[in-house]
Amino acid sequence: MPAPPPDTPHSAGARRALRTIAAVEAAKGVVVLLAATGLLSLLHADLGALAARLVRYSHLNPASHYPQILVDAASHLQTPRLLWLAAGALAYAALRLVEAWGLYWERAWAEWLAALGGAIYVPIELAELLHRTTPLGLAVLTVNLAVVAVMVQALRARRARR
Repeated sequence: MPAPPPDTPHSAGARRALRTIAAVEAAKGVVVLLAATGLLSLLHADLGALAARLVRYSHLNPASHYPQILVDAASHLQTPRLLWLAAGALAYAALRLVEAWGLYWERAWAEWLAALGGAIYVPIELAELLHRTTPLGLAVLTVNLAVVAVMVQALRARRARR
């Protein structure tokens, strides 16, 4: 891809950080897009039977508590609910892919979107850590705070340049 215009407000290090975050956002978008496609492929399937087969294939006891919850939930998942889940996943994937494009090309709106999108999860992640502290939870919070910090710094650099 061609380099950004020479009047870019970001240093080379900031540009690398933005592009790394753009790659992560694009990867999230692609993963959710694949999940949405998988959901749409299940529209006319017997989900209860599919869940029961999955439980048996995993060598789990279908009569035990958790596998039974999975089978029951799959059996009661109706087509409209599945369509709403797929539509939500597609919207989320589109948002992440558009954000990734904007971050790659150093657009201010994408920096705002990434900063706000990351910051909105911080209280939820903190509440989860207060409830139960796990290494994964700490890692997610740390990465999310780093993304917000990079975005705030990018926005400050943009403002200072003006």
